[in-house]
Amino acid sequence: MKKSRGRTGRKRRRRHLQSFMDGVNCSHKLEYIKLKKWLKDRGFECSNLRPAKFWGNVLIIYWLYKLLIAGDLMISLPEKCLLTTGTVLSSYLGEYIMKWKPPISPLIALCTFLIAEKHAGEKSLWKPYLDVLPKAYTCPVCLEHDIVNLLPQPLRKKAQEQKTTVHELYMSSKAFFYSLQPLFAENTGTIFNYSALEWAWCTINTRTIYMKHSQRECFSLEPDVYALAPYLDLLNHSPNVQVKAAFNEQTRSYEVWTNSHCKKYEEVFICYGPHDNQRLLLEYGFIAMDNPHSSVYVSSDTLLKYFPPLDKQRNAKLSILKDHDFLENLTFGWDGPSWRLLTALKLLSLGADEFTCWRRTLLGDVISARNEQQTLNITAKICNFLIEETQHVLLQISQLKKQKEDLKKHLALVEALRLEDLKILQKSAAIVCNLNMATT
Repeated sequence: MKKSRGRTGRKRRRRHLQSFMDGVNCSHKLEYIKLKKWLKDRGFECSNLRPAKFWGNVLIIYWLYKLLIAGDLMISLPEKCLLTTGTVLSSYLGEYIMKWKPPISPLIALCTFLIAEKHAGEKSLWKPYLDVLPKAYTCPVCLEHDIVNLLPQPLRKKAQEQKTTVHELYMSSKAFFYSLQPLFAENTGTIFNYSALEWAWCTINTRTIYMKHSQRECFSLEPDVYALAPYLDLLNHSPNVQVKAAFNEQTRSYEVWTNSHCKKYEEVFICYGPHDNQRLLLEYGFIAMDNPHSSVYVSSDTLLKYFPPLDKQRNAKLSILKDHDFLENLTFGWDGPSWRLLTALKLLSLGADEFTCWRRTLLGDVISARNEQQTLNITAKICNFLIEETQHVLLQISQLKKQKEDLKKHLALVEALRLEDLKILQKSAAIVCNLNMATT
């Protein structure tokens, strides 16, 4: 009988393990044992969530040990566990920050602390947390120039702006970093180098939770709204879940409450917001497959390719679109061309005898059958142009993956973004085709 129960138990455990699907338990790994002990010493207990790694996912995530239903408290992280500017000011860096003029930003304060603590190694009180942070990131600021050039044009521009922002942040902070020399045996120039700042900036940009702090005189006027949340920041994003997250003044803890259901042993997600894939890649360095919020952006340069430069009212039309904010956020989505895109194209398609109706166009009125038809024709041309461009880039990526082994991870990320774009554009093309057929 005991033998039979043993076999049954083994079968049950096998089924149990199968229910983890792709998940591989990581709770036995030394870095996670140390992290949980470190957090427990700071008052954090969490028996329901387990660290795990799911295949195809570069981030560590969690599975749940019990059923999670809407309204449940998913995680509650005590204030002592959070890394904020308050943490930095109460550290050895505090006196240097408070006397430095002009004041540094809250962001630089946190970056400085992360770099200094990482350099401290075994001596750092934050080592258990630092050990589970990514060694490298896939945000555009970390991508090589050749990879950035493969991004869609609007995202490429933002990626280049991101690189400029971080470089300027580094250059403007070098004097402050140098002032910290008394704290270190090594030269601060080698500790606080560009690579270190890039890593720290990405850590904060991708992992901080929003937590408003009161303005301090020792900091510049930029908002102090950052908090790094160990363990909580390992939860992945999904656009298909809803959560409520905020700092609870009564419990002095940062709490995340779920508005979604989650079965036992399933991956537990939080939602960073209704972001499209371009925003997710720019800010967090990943994309979400089949993201309902995803869009393909149409640049103003692409928009104007299909309108004759000899149109006497062209400049006036462009001024109207610019004044009414209709040259940005023009998109194709899963449900076809956006209203904003169609409205911009309708205005640009107005004939000389229709131009006085431009206000009605912005309100969504139908001006004429000719205007409607031309708008759809140009929409179809733009969509097809973007499909061809996307297919061309996908071919480039395929060739580069064979040539540049060291860039495969970054190329795969851009490829996934472009494949999602292609699906959206192909769906939009079918929708526009149907609309065209209905109007002819």
